[in-house]
Amino acid sequence: MTFTVAIDGPAAAGKGTISKAVAAHYGFAHLDTGLLYRAVGAKVLAGADPLVAAQTLQPSDLGNADLRTHDVAQAASQVAVNADVRAALVTFQRDFARRSGGAVLDGRDIGTVICPDAAAKLYVTASAQCRAARRHKELQDRGDDISANQVFVDVIARDKRDADSGRRPQWLQRLMRS
Repeated sequence: MTFTVAIDGPAAAGKGTISKAVAAHYGFAHLDTGLLYRAVGAKVLAGADPLVAAQTLQPSDLGNADLRTHDVAQAASQVAVNADVRAALVTFQRDFARRSGGAVLDGRDIGTVICPDAAAKLYVTASAQCRAARRHKELQDRGDDISANQVFVDVIARDKRDADSGRRPQWLQRLMRS
Protein backbone atom coordinates (compact mmCIF):
# COMPACT_ATOMS: atom_id res chain seq x y z
CA MET A 1 0.00 0.00 0.00
CA THR A 2 1.20 3.50 -0.84
CA PHE A 3 -0.27 6.24 1.32
CA THR A 4 1.47 9.58 1.67
CA VAL A 5 0.95 12.19 4.37
CA ALA A 6 2.47 15.60 3.60
CA ILE A 7 3.06 17.96 6.53
CA ASP A 8 4.19 21.45 5.58
CA GLY A 9 4.95 24.67 7.43
CA PRO A 10 7.69 27.03 8.56
CA ALA A 11 10.64 26.16 10.78
CA ALA A 12 9.91 25.17 14.39
CA ALA A 13 6.13 25.21 13.94
CA GLY A 14 5.75 21.64 15.21
CA LYS A 15 5.81 19.73 11.91
CA GLY A 16 8.33 17.22 13.17
CA THR A 17 6.50 16.50 16.40
CA ILE A 18 3.23 15.95 14.57
CA SER A 19 4.73 13.94 11.71
CA LYS A 20 6.61 11.58 14.02
CA ALA A 21 3.41 10.93 15.97
CA VAL A 22 1.38 10.31 12.79
CA ALA A 23 4.06 7.98 11.40
CA ALA A 24 4.29 6.04 14.66
CA HIS A 25 0.50 5.77 15.00
CA TYR A 26 0.01 4.36 11.50
CA GLY A 27 3.30 2.48 11.23
CA PHE A 28 4.45 4.60 8.29
CA ALA A 29 8.03 5.53 7.43
CA HIS A 30 8.97 9.13 8.32
CA LEU A 31 11.21 11.61 6.52
CA ASP A 32 12.13 14.98 7.97
CA THR A 33 12.99 16.60 4.64
CA GLY A 34 14.76 19.40 6.46
CA LEU A 35 17.45 16.82 7.26
CA LEU A 36 18.21 16.63 3.54
CA TYR A 37 18.98 20.34 3.48
CA ARG A 38 20.85 20.10 6.77
CA ALA A 39 23.00 17.29 5.36
CA VAL A 40 23.75 19.41 2.29
CA GLY A 41 24.46 22.40 4.54
CA ALA A 42 26.85 20.31 6.64
CA LYS A 43 28.70 19.22 3.51
CA VAL A 44 28.92 22.86 2.37
CA LEU A 45 30.34 23.87 5.76
CA ALA A 46 32.94 21.14 5.20
CA GLY A 47 33.89 22.74 1.85
CA ALA A 48 31.63 21.01 -0.68
CA ASP A 49 29.84 22.73 -3.52
CA PRO A 50 26.11 22.97 -2.67
CA LEU A 51 24.88 21.37 -5.89
CA VAL A 52 27.42 18.54 -5.79
CA ALA A 53 26.53 17.93 -2.13
CA ALA A 54 22.83 17.68 -3.03
CA GLN A 55 23.41 15.45 -6.05
CA THR A 56 25.56 13.00 -4.09
CA LEU A 57 23.45 12.88 -0.92
CA GLN A 58 22.98 9.38 0.49
CA PRO A 59 20.47 8.14 3.10
CA SER A 60 23.41 7.45 5.42
CA ASP A 61 24.22 11.19 5.40
CA LEU A 62 20.99 11.81 7.34
CA GLY A 63 22.29 9.99 10.42
CA ASN A 64 25.00 12.53 11.24
CA ALA A 65 24.51 13.70 14.83
CA ASP A 66 25.77 17.19 13.96
CA LEU A 67 22.85 17.93 11.63
CA ARG A 68 20.81 19.56 14.42
CA THR A 69 23.33 22.26 15.33
CA HIS A 70 22.64 25.96 14.91
CA ASP A 71 25.43 26.44 12.34
CA VAL A 72 24.18 23.57 10.19
CA ALA A 73 20.62 24.92 10.42
CA GLN A 74 21.80 28.29 9.13
CA ALA A 75 23.75 26.65 6.29
CA ALA A 76 20.71 24.51 5.43
CA SER A 77 18.50 27.59 5.21
CA GLN A 78 20.98 29.24 2.88
CA VAL A 79 21.37 26.28 0.51
CA ALA A 80 17.60 25.67 0.49
CA VAL A 81 17.01 28.90 -1.46
CA ASN A 82 19.15 27.53 -4.31
CA ALA A 83 16.72 26.25 -6.95
CA ASP A 84 19.26 23.75 -8.32
CA VAL A 85 19.80 22.26 -4.84
CA ARG A 86 16.04 21.94 -4.30
CA ALA A 87 15.62 20.31 -7.72
CA ALA A 88 18.38 17.81 -6.95
CA LEU A 89 16.60 16.73 -3.77
CA VAL A 90 13.12 16.35 -5.29
CA THR A 91 13.71 12.83 -6.59
CA PHE A 92 14.99 11.64 -3.20
CA GLN A 93 11.85 12.96 -1.51
CA ARG A 94 9.39 11.68 -4.11
CA ASP A 95 10.94 8.22 -4.06
CA PHE A 96 10.55 8.14 -0.29
CA ALA A 97 6.92 9.27 -0.56
CA ARG A 98 6.08 6.39 -2.92
CA ARG A 99 7.45 3.67 -0.68
CA SER A 100 5.26 0.72 0.11
CA GLY A 101 3.69 0.71 3.55
CA GLY A 102 3.00 4.44 3.73
CA ALA A 103 5.10 7.50 4.32
CA VAL A 104 4.94 10.76 6.24
CA LEU A 105 7.09 13.61 4.98
CA ASP A 106 7.48 16.86 6.82
CA GLY A 107 9.15 20.00 5.62
CA ARG A 108 8.59 22.93 3.37
CA ASP A 109 6.75 22.69 0.05
CA ILE A 110 5.87 19.05 0.73
CA GLY A 111 2.16 19.31 -0.07
CA THR A 112 2.59 21.66 -3.03
CA VAL A 113 5.83 20.73 -4.81
CA ILE A 114 7.04 17.35 -3.57
CA CYS A 115 3.77 15.47 -2.99
CA PRO A 116 0.96 17.47 -4.59
CA ASP A 117 -1.14 14.28 -4.81
CA ALA A 118 -0.59 13.19 -1.19
CA ALA A 119 -3.57 11.41 0.32
CA ALA A 120 -3.46 13.74 3.34
CA LYS A 121 -1.96 17.21 3.68
CA LEU A 122 -1.49 19.36 6.75
CA TYR A 123 -0.11 22.88 7.05
CA VAL A 124 1.20 23.65 10.54
CA THR A 125 2.18 27.16 11.56
CA ALA A 126 2.74 29.38 14.59
CA SER A 127 3.86 32.94 15.21
CA ALA A 128 7.53 33.79 14.79
CA GLN A 129 7.74 34.35 18.56
CA CYS A 130 6.31 30.92 19.32
CA ARG A 131 8.53 29.21 16.75
CA ALA A 132 11.63 30.98 18.07
CA ALA A 133 10.80 29.94 21.64
CA ARG A 134 10.33 26.31 20.50
CA ARG A 135 13.61 26.34 18.58
CA HIS A 136 15.49 28.04 21.45
CA LYS A 137 14.34 25.36 23.88
CA GLU A 138 15.31 22.64 21.41
CA LEU A 139 18.79 24.14 21.01
CA GLN A 140 19.23 24.60 24.77
CA ASP A 141 18.18 20.99 25.38
CA ARG A 142 20.94 19.96 22.98
CA GLY A 143 23.48 22.07 24.83
CA ASP A 144 23.81 24.86 22.26
CA ASP A 145 24.71 28.22 23.79
CA ILE A 146 22.60 30.76 21.89
CA SER A 147 20.40 33.57 23.10
CA ALA A 148 16.64 33.58 22.66
CA ASN A 149 16.96 36.89 20.82
CA GLN A 150 19.45 35.42 18.33
CA VAL A 151 17.12 32.50 17.63
CA PHE A 152 14.25 34.95 17.03
CA VAL A 153 16.42 36.99 14.64
CA ASP A 154 17.37 33.77 12.82
CA VAL A 155 13.71 32.69 12.48
CA ILE A 156 12.77 36.07 11.02
CA ALA A 157 15.75 35.98 8.63
CA ARG A 158 14.85 32.46 7.50
CA ASP A 159 11.23 33.45 6.88
CA LYS A 160 12.44 36.42 4.84
CA ARG A 161 14.81 34.25 2.77
CA ASP A 162 11.95 31.86 2.00
CA ALA A 163 9.59 34.69 1.07
CA ASP A 164 12.22 36.45 -1.06
CA SER A 165 13.11 33.23 -2.87
CA GLY A 166 9.51 32.76 -3.98
CA ARG A 167 9.16 29.48 -2.10
CA ARG A 168 5.78 30.58 -0.74
CA PRO A 169 2.60 31.46 -2.62
CA GLN A 170 1.64 35.12 -2.30
CA TRP A 171 -1.40 34.39 -0.08
CA LEU A 172 0.79 32.40 2.29
CA GLN A 173 3.49 35.09 2.36
CA ARG A 174 0.85 37.60 3.47
CA LEU A 175 -0.42 35.21 6.15
CA MET A 176 3.11 34.63 7.44
CA ARG A 177 3.69 38.38 7.80
CA SER A 178 0.55 38.84 9.90
